[in-house]
Amino acid sequence: MDAAGRGYTAAGASRGGFRAERAADGRYRWQLKAPNGRVVAITPAAFETAAEAERGFHGLRTGAVELTARITHVRDGIGWVWVIPGSRELPEVRSSRAYERYATCQNAFRRFVVLLSKQQPRELPERAAPLRRTDGR
Repeated sequence: MDAAGRGYTAAGASRGGFRAERAADGRYRWQLKAPNGRVVAITPAAFETAAEAERGFHGLRTGAVELTARITHVRDGIGWVWVIPGSRELPEVRSSRAYERYATCQNAFRRFVVLLSKQQPRELPERAAPLRRTDGR
């Protein structure tokens, strides 16, 4: 996370790679950027900390080869988006934009899976332990 608390970028991800950012509501969401700097995928799920967002991303990364997407027409407008359903059918991750053609959207999802699987595993931050009072209260 930068000094202003705006985001956290994995090492080497200044143009591409994983990035967790703090939203206006104070929670974190992650995005994956291609090497050219274009955002490829975003998560609609919100996490309490940047470390939780990173754990969620790396959990997805470990199962990248088994991912399947639902390709659907956008509700308001023209185009197609891909969505990876998560628990309770809420989207775990989705395309960052709509694609004009169905086949283009399919190819974009395939490129996302390849990019996701190429992300280097990192040592994840430990979960914060709850604070314990030492004064016996």
